Amino acid sequence: MNQGNQPAVPDPARLGHVQALCDLAAPYAHGDEADALFMAAMNEIIAWHRERNGFYARLLEQRGWTDRRVESLDDYIALPGIHANFFKTHEIRSIDADEVALHLTSSGTTGQKSQMFFDAWSIGAGQQMVEKIYRHYGWISEAPVNYLLFNYEPLSDWKVGTSWTSNSLTRFAPVNDLRYALRRTGGGGHEFDVFGAIRSLQEYAEAGLPVRIFGFPAFVNATLERMQALGLPPLALAPGSMTFFGGGWKGQADKAIPKSDLQARIEAQLGIANALIRDGFGSVEHSVPYIECARHRFHVPVWSRVVIRDVATLEPLPAGEPGFLNFISAYVTSAPTHSVIMGDLAAWHPGSACGCGLDAPWFDLIGRAGQGKNRSCAVAAAELLKGNAA
Repeated sequence: MNQGNQPAVPDPARLGHVQALCDLAAPYAHGDEADALFMAAMNEIIAWHRERNGFYARLLEQRGWTDRRVESLDDYIALPGIHANFFKTHEIRSIDADEVALHLTSSGTTGQKSQMFFDAWSIGAGQQMVEKIYRHYGWISEAPVNYLLFNYEPLSDWKVGTSWTSNSLTRFAPVNDLRYALRRTGGGGHEFDVFGAIRSLQEYAEAGLPVRIFGFPAFVNATLERMQALGLPPLALAPGSMTFFGGGWKGQADKAIPKSDLQARIEAQLGIANALIRDGFGSVEHSVPYIECARHRFHVPVWSRVVIRDVATLEPLPAGEPGFLNFISAYVTSAPTHSVIMGDLAAWHPGSACGCGLDAPWFDLIGRAGQGKNRSCAVAAAELLKGNAA
């Protein structure tokens, strides 16, 4: 049964277990009951896309999955996955055009872009997941905060996924003031305004309100480096200030510093507590949010499962072994994205190996396989740093 402000599935009779799964309030519930509900939801979402998407129906038929059901861990591991790169060259929908409520792309201004289409349910359910995780960590506040977004200042009809995500995160605490570090140029492009970012941080420190810093870590690092080069003193942002990164260092790998070093730099120069320096991971091809715990591990929420696959055979790997990251979820009704194989390399670990108190398994991001010509939001954004390196 749909509760409160939970969104409703398009067809409650066909997607009742999908609804029940997304209605779960505890984001990191773990155990047999959650697994059983997840498998039931997977059967519903597989049937949904098989009936509404000709491409997906043919894929299942070719892989011998026509009448198979998910009844165990091995079954959803065996489910045919779609590589994220496929969505860069194909527009795949399981809904009519008039049902599209949001259209997002995965990259910046140029390059290959995943074109993802979402109906109202898929958007709403994904936003509820983020809200439940924020609530779990105590980050929902009625007190106003200042926002500095190290992301693209939106253009009209702006569809870039990371920019949309950063803006959507501002709903969890009232906006006192909001500024962007990647400013519009007036010609359809963006420039990294490092001095504007420094000035904003200085003014926010004087204002005394908590500050929430979202966006690409490469730009935050570049800003702190410039402050250091200019001999500017450390700032003391108000207690409760936090960072939440997304997009990674892609395209700036040669300038990337270890995560622990960036955390130490933020603590020293901005006064933000280590436990509130968090990273997020996700993509437009797979919209379940993965948010670090206080020990900086990506625990898998109850609404998804993670499989790590051998880069040569795609066979599932045991804990600690690196391979392709395969996300499995059971809620997006607008496109068959319930088993997506990413280009990212990762390794999974049992929840007990973290020590933060969560039982849910977690994964480490190791890198990205085969950069090639594929670009992401961070790749396009990283090019803006080239003119600010001096």
